[in-house]
Amino acid sequence: MTGNDTSTTPAWIPKQLAAAAPLSDFLSGAGALTLAERKVLVQQALVLLEQNYAHLPLKTAMYAVNPVQRLRLLLVRLGRQSDTTMDPEWRFHAELSALFHSVRDLHTNYVLPRPFAGKIAYLPFQIEHYAAGPGSGYLVTRTVRDFAAPPGFGPGTEVTHWNGVPIARQVELCADRFAGSNPAARHSRGVQSLTVRPLAVHRAPDEEWVVLGYTGADGTARELREPWRVTENLPALVDADDLTEAAAAQGLDLVGDEMNRATKLLHMPQVVGLEEADGPAELTTEPALDAADIPSALPGFFRARTVTTPSGTFGHIRIFTFNTTDPDGFVTEFVRLLGLIPRTGLVLDVRGNGGGHIHASEFLLQTLTPRQVVPEPVQFLSTPLNLRICRRHAANPTRQIDLGPWFPSLEQSLETGSAFSATFPITPQEGANAIGQRYHGPVVLVTDARCYSATDIFAAGFQDHGIGPVLGADDNTGAGGANVWTHELLKLLLELPAPDPGPDPESPYRPLPGGASLRVAIRRTVRVGALAGTPLEDLGVVPDVRHRMTRDDLLKDNVDLLAHAGELLAGLPVFRLDAEPGPGAALTVHTTGLDRVDVFVADRPRASVDVVDGDTTVTLDADPAPGTAVRLEGYRAGSLAATRTLPR
Repeated sequence: MTGNDTSTTPAWIPKQLAAAAPLSDFLSGAGALTLAERKVLVQQALVLLEQNYAHLPLKTAMYAVNPVQRLRLLLVRLGRQSDTTMDPEWRFHAELSALFHSVRDLHTNYVLPRPFAGKIAYLPFQIEHYAAGPGSGYLVTRTVRDFAAPPGFGPGTEVTHWNGVPIARQVELCADRFAGSNPAARHSRGVQSLTVRPLAVHRAPDEEWVVLGYTGADGTARELREPWRVTENLPALVDADDLTEAAAAQGLDLVGDEMNRATKLLHMPQVVGLEEADGPAELTTEPALDAADIPSALPGFFRARTVTTPSGTFGHIRIFTFNTTDPDGFVTEFVRLLGLIPRTGLVLDVRGNGGGHIHASEFLLQTLTPRQVVPEPVQFLSTPLNLRICRRHAANPTRQIDLGPWFPSLEQSLETGSAFSATFPITPQEGANAIGQRYHGPVVLVTDARCYSATDIFAAGFQDHGIGPVLGADDNTGAGGANVWTHELLKLLLELPAPDPGPDPESPYRPLPGGASLRVAIRRTVRVGALAGTPLEDLGVVPDVRHRMTRDDLLKDNVDLLAHAGELLAGLPVFRLDAEPGPGAALTVHTTGLDRVDVFVADRPRASVDVVDGDTTVTLDADPAPGTAVRLEGYRAGSLAATRTLPR
C-alpha cells in the first residue's frame, strides 16, 4: 500500500471525504440506548470477562485492576438510575470503554453501537515519530488528497504542539487513554490516534477542532486550526460474528485493523481501486526490477519489490494484514512473489500488521525454513462456561471449529483445580508443513509495536524456529497473544448445532442492543522452542536487533531501515536447492552453499550425494510413481540448511 499514483482511485472516495460531517454535527445526533439496554451491555460484558477471558488472572496481577468488580459496581449504579435520571450516553460509553481499556488488551473490546460503529473521526494528515538521527520528533508524512494545506505544511513538516500542549506530551496523554500491552505499544498507539479515531472502539475526541503548532519547510513557526470530521470507514474483510473457520481462528487487533483500513481510505485510495478490480489487470512472471513494485493479486495484503542497499540487492515484501478468509490462497500469492525477488535475501516487513487469520500467519512460516514448523499452542481459562462450550463442540459438529483437544483437560480441571486447559495449536500441523520451504536465501523479519495478534504469533514462530534475525523498529511487538472471539460467535456456539442437542436453554449470552458488540481473548498463546511455555500476551516478541526510525525512513520510503536490514542479510549464508526430473529415474539438482543432498521418495530415503555449487545428477533406484512426493534435504557441515518438495 504505497505510491502516489491516483489513477486507480475510486471516484466515490473523494466524494465521500468531501461530504464528511463535522464532529459536532455527528455527535449531536448520537445516543439512543435505553437504561435497560445499557444494563444488558454491562451484564454481557460481565459474562465474557468473568467466564471467558483467558488473560483475566494475568491482567489482574500485572496492572492491579479488577474489571469484574468495576462491572458489578457499574451495574449497581445503573440500578439506581431511571430513564429520566440516567447519565448522558457519551458518559456511559466512556466508562465502559475505559473499563475495557484498563486491561490493556486490544483483543478485548467494547464495540459501540450505531451510529458509532463503522465510523472514523479523522484529521486530513498523518503524523509519525522518528527517534534517531539529529534529534527525534514528529513529522507530517501524508496529507489527504484535495486537502488545502496552508503555507509550509506537508510531508516533512515538524509538529511541535497540539492545542498548546507540546506534541510529545500529547502523545503520552493519548497513549494513556488507549489500550497497549507494553510501553512501546502504548506510545505507538498514542501517535497513531493523533489523527484517526475509529469511533466504535475509541472515545470520540473531546475537542471539536485541533490547533496544530508546526515548523514549516522554511523554518517559520505557524499554527493550523483543523476540525475533526467523521466519515464511514472501509468495511471489515472478515465477518467475525459468523461461525466460520476464519472467525474461529481470528487473531486480530480490531483497533489496528480499523486504523489500517482508515489509512487506506484516506491516504492510499489507489489500493482500494485495485482491490475493487480484484487486483491489477496483469500479473508479471518476470523478476522484479530495482525499486519497482511487483503487481500483486492481493494488493491490500502485499507489497513486493527489489531494493538496492549499500550492502547489496535484496527482496522486500511488506505484509499489511493476515485478515483473509482464504489462508491457502494467501500463501499461494506469497510463494508467487517469492519467486520474483532476488535469491540473495529477503526483508520481510510486517510493521503495522494487526493480524487476522492465525492459519494464514503460521502457514507462511514453512516457506522460509527447512525445519518442520510447530504451531504456537493455545489454552482456555478453566471455567464452567468454557467447559460447556468445549463439551458441545468436542466432536466438531459444525465442521468449522473442533474443540475436542481442549475438552478432556477442561473437564479434568474441575477436579485438579488447574487454572488453564492443556495447550494445543489452532493451526493444523499438516497445513503448517504442507508445501515446505520455497525460499532459500536469508530472511530478516522487520517488526514494530503495532504487530499484534496473528502477527505476534507469526513473529514468535519466526523467532522460535530460528528462521532469521528479527529487526525491531520498537522494543517489542504489540504483545497480543490470543485467539479472539466475538460475543455473537460465543452465543452461536451455545445455540448450534440444532436440533440435536438443540440450543442450550441455560446459555448466559443475550442479544446485544443497537448493533453493539463485545470481543474477548478466548484462548491465550504460549511459545515453542527455547521459550516453550512462555505466554505471548504482554511480553510480545523482543527483537534481536533494534533500529530507531529516522527522518529519512519516514520521508524516503524506509531507506535507513532497509540499509540496516541489508547489513544483516549480507552477513548470512545464501543457499539454493532446486531440482528437475532428468531422464529415467534421474534428478538434476541445482545447489549453492550446500555440501550434501538427501532424497526422500514417499518419506523413505532413496539417495544421498555430496554436492558442490552448480548442477549434480542424482540417480534413484526407480522412477517415482506419478503423484509420489519427492523431498530433497540439503545440508551444510552436517546441519539441515534447505529443503525442497518437488511438485507432485
